[in-house]
This record gives sequence, structure tokens and C-alpha cells, in this order.
Amino acid sequence: MQTETSTRERIVVAAARLLQRQGYVGTGIKQIATESQSTLGSIYHFFPGGKEAVAVAAIRYSDQEFAALLKGALDGEDDPAEAVLSCTRQLAAGLRESGWVDGCPVTAAALETLGADSDIQQACADALNSWERLVLDKLVGCGFPAQGARELATTVISAVEGAEVTAQVNRSEEPLLAAGRQLARLIRSYGIGSPRPGS
Repeated sequence: MQTETSTRERIVVAAARLLQRQGYVGTGIKQIATESQSTLGSIYHFFPGGKEAVAVAAIRYSDQEFAALLKGALDGEDDPAEAVLSCTRQLAAGLRESGWVDGCPVTAAALETLGADSDIQQACADALNSWERLVLDKLVGCGFPAQGARELATTVISAVEGAEVTAQVNRSEEPLLAAGRQLARLIRSYGIGSPRPGS
């Protein structure tokens, strides 16, 4: 059972990295097999739906990976403005260290499958919505009114995702750092910042 689990995990992680670096269209099932040191038979055993099924699992994996980074940043700072700044700094550093190739696989897959009512689009939507909920929970926990917090959370995730693409294209950390500074300024403009007691 352990071998089956590790084989499936290798396939998912390899697919996530390939989606991150070359998108859904540019990633082939044979390449996933090679990168994960698996056979095509193993891939179809775990993912009878083929490439799309592997991509959905990879997007869900990447969703959890980014959610962990985001939650760590949000939990690591009492002030939500500082938490968002911390998140954008971490993303900028990670992107630079990867040589500008490890962008967001969720964004890459979403853009390539726009207009399709597919499991991939649903997995991408679920990921973005889950990240928004993390930011929303942080803001509400700090005393932001629910409606304003909801719109602010959407703005934060939309800006960070767009800034990450811009940083990758320009091979520069500055778009992410600038987005972080401006988002922090926006959050502070509400005049709310300390967590509620017991939060």
C-alpha cells in the first residue's frame, strides 16, 4: 500500500511542477511519467481519466501547498496588512529562487482552460475561493465587517495572483512587492488591524 501511495504522490507532485513551469497544454502524459519515474500504466491505474484527471489532482495539491504558505503568513502576523506583506515577500523570494519558472500552476491551468466547463476549471475555482476564505477569516477575526472583508479578500487574492504572473514575465520581484505594499496600505486604510480577543 505504501508503494502505491508513494507512486501516486510522485505522479501528482511531478504533474504540479510541470504545470507550474509549462502549463497544462505544454505538459504531456509521457513527460509526467518520466518526471515521476512512473510508467504510463501506473498513471492510468491511479488516474483512469488520463491527463485531465492528473491535472485536477495536481491543482488540488498546489491549492493545499499555497494555502499552507498563505495560512502560515496570516497566522504569523497579528496585523493582516503585515501578513499580506509577508506572503508577497515569500512568493517573490520563491519565484526568484526558482529562476522565475515556478509560478502558480492554478493560474496557468485556469488561463489555458478558460471557457471550458471542465473539472480543471472547477478545481481552479475551488482553489481561488479557498484562498479567499483564508484571507476573509483573518480579516473578520481582526474586526473587519463581513461584506467589506469579503470584497477585500477577493481583491487581495486577485492582486497577488496577477502580480505573481507579472513578476514572472518581468523576471522581477518588484510587482509582487509593490502589490504587497499597496494591499497593506489598502487594508490599513480601514483603520482596523488588531485581532479580536480570543481570535
